[in-house]
Amino acid sequence: MTDRIKNFTLGTMVARYEWSGHSVGLTLLPAALRKRVAARREHISGVEIDGYATALGTKFPARGVESLVQVKMLGDDCAPAFSQGRTLRNSATMSSLKFERQTVRRSRFGTAIQTTLHHPSGWLAHHNLSWARGSSWLESTTTIENTTRNAITLELLSSFSLSGITPFAADDAPGRMRIHRFRSVWCMEGRLETRTMEDLQLERSFAGWGVRSERFGVVGSMPCNGFFPCAAIEDMQAGVVWGAQIAHNASWQMEFYRRDDAVAFSGGLADREFGHWMKRLSPKESLTSPTAFLACVEGNVDDCCSALVAAQKPALKNIPKSELSLPVIFNEWATSWGKPSHDNMVALAGCLRGLGITYLVMDAGWYAPPDGVWSQSHGDWIPGADLYPNGLSATADAVRKAGFVPGVWFEMETCGRDSQAFHRVDLLLHRDGIPLTIGDRRFFDLQNRRAVSYLTSRVIGLLRKAGFGYLKVDYNDTTGIGADGADSPGEAQRLQAAASRAIFQKIREELPDLVIENCSSGGHRLEPSMFALTSMSSFSDAHECQEIPVIAANLHRLMLPRQSQIWAVLRSGESERRTTYSLAAGFLGRLCLSGDALQWSPHQREMVREAISFYRRVAPIICDGRSFRYGPDVTAYRHPEGWQCVLRVGTNGEILAVAHTFAKVGISQITIPLPAGSWRIDQQFGSFHPAIRKSILVLDGTAEFSAGVVHLIPNIRRKAS
Repeated sequence: MTDRIKNFTLGTMVARYEWSGHSVGLTLLPAALRKRVAARREHISGVEIDGYATALGTKFPARGVESLVQVKMLGDDCAPAFSQGRTLRNSATMSSLKFERQTVRRSRFGTAIQTTLHHPSGWLAHHNLSWARGSSWLESTTTIENTTRNAITLELLSSFSLSGITPFAADDAPGRMRIHRFRSVWCMEGRLETRTMEDLQLERSFAGWGVRSERFGVVGSMPCNGFFPCAAIEDMQAGVVWGAQIAHNASWQMEFYRRDDAVAFSGGLADREFGHWMKRLSPKESLTSPTAFLACVEGNVDDCCSALVAAQKPALKNIPKSELSLPVIFNEWATSWGKPSHDNMVALAGCLRGLGITYLVMDAGWYAPPDGVWSQSHGDWIPGADLYPNGLSATADAVRKAGFVPGVWFEMETCGRDSQAFHRVDLLLHRDGIPLTIGDRRFFDLQNRRAVSYLTSRVIGLLRKAGFGYLKVDYNDTTGIGADGADSPGEAQRLQAAASRAIFQKIREELPDLVIENCSSGGHRLEPSMFALTSMSSFSDAHECQEIPVIAANLHRLMLPRQSQIWAVLRSGESERRTTYSLAAGFLGRLCLSGDALQWSPHQREMVREAISFYRRVAPIICDGRSFRYGPDVTAYRHPEGWQCVLRVGTNGEILAVAHTFAKVGISQITIPLPAGSWRIDQQFGSFHPAIRKSILVLDGTAEFSAGVVHLIPNIRRKAS
């Protein structure tokens, strides 16, 4: 039974705190549906349980209150009910935690609620929930404060733990709940996976005994290598979705958990079982979990994702002002394939003039020694003497004089086998006393002051000396479970991740006008803490693949399109349809060109110029708007079939439609419903023939692997004179 309930209206959401004895739980509700919360059944009954209950002389409760924090301390008893190896939730640590106080701070900027629990041994757990006025999301963290005289050791720490899902059903909600999460592998990022609770065997047991748990996440320094740190749970009958996104650039986990009628949804640092993590807190020491963004919406999973992605907007105030207009990039990676030089950079700068490109970026290989392999030589960061006889400054100057902002590639956190840095073991991460080696890479220990000093000199020093205005930061492998030097490998991983963010912050502070691209091997660091430190992120390492528009559309659910850099690699001699297909995909985010620029035909050059001019016209819609995807699901990314159209509705009242067909299109024309109102076509680019018929956008000309972009503006009728 619930002892009491307190509700806080936070914008379009209600945060509902429920007390049962000494425990307190947190449920979120759409404010508009607050009165639709169902009266719960108190006990379970039926032939399968009644005899058992009578024999024991008890009744079985239908649901309890799950704590709004989840923490496990070393030495405390583990939870029963077949949970070991599956979850660390609800251990003896949780049964010992008691509610102490709740403080609420309101201001014209928003509301902050702190709920404090205390442990009999003396340490405190503070759950922090905050809402900024006008925002569509909440921020949640948990802080463990050691106020005892002895050290304590954590094995589990959540950033959030929502319970009572779904509050709109009086029973165990059979057949009405499903889970959404986003799978991610190299060059196929952000695939939405939707499964019912029954599919995942998350139905309650007849007696509420055996634990049901779906714990998932990522272990390593690539936080999107497997799943994105974002998930949601939906009550299909009520039309409500609860979602969360964790801002953390290393090991993390989320968990859907059930023992009774209601489901609990939690997430935070990857725990001892999942992420090899333990953390010792000395007296007076504290630890705060990574921030989790939370949303609860009336609608579907895309509505929930839109509410969460909006949480990434406040950090944009820190990016260079040059980024406000979404300048177009040319990156020479798919031009030289790791063999850039002064001469070819100068040649590119000459041939790209007049096309509307702003950033000209020199990718990997500029440091390759005459007798070395570029892919194994990074880490010393000395320009190749034969490639750059006058140094990088001369190349950057030449690019700048041609009218471009010069850019350069670094993979500053690792070093290759053929570099001298590879053997500077005093500067590198170790595991089990041995330098941590992944293939041909080792990793700088970013907590080591000498390593940071080395990188400051070699990276920041070079950027400043040569005057580069753009930095592409790559990261091409993961440290896995972690390293030596802390209470556990997972804790070393957490500290390394924090130190990595500190390096990015240091670069931003020392070079405030520098535009930073977070490459990360095609999207394996696409999470909010990295978005907040960089101007944009490469969406994928898919350079010339047919699946590029599919991946780019996926990421509209997970990041701001204005920060999602998309490859458009153009080859000489390719068909006009292929050129259009690639250029159109770039309108799904930040347009980044590459390829055979020196051999482009006059017609290709004109297509590029036309596309960039159009892109500049619609950049405000890409910057700020809401995306809607239409079309059948694409099953095989490497062999896509069907079609898709992403409708981007801008806050400026205009619309951008980006459509692609794949193999076996299946329809003769694409039809897309438009928002209410009267619309007209302002401009279009591509292979389709667009028209508007009764508030429907119609695209004719649906040949396989075609594309088109259409700009729509309100059709304002002129008043009769």
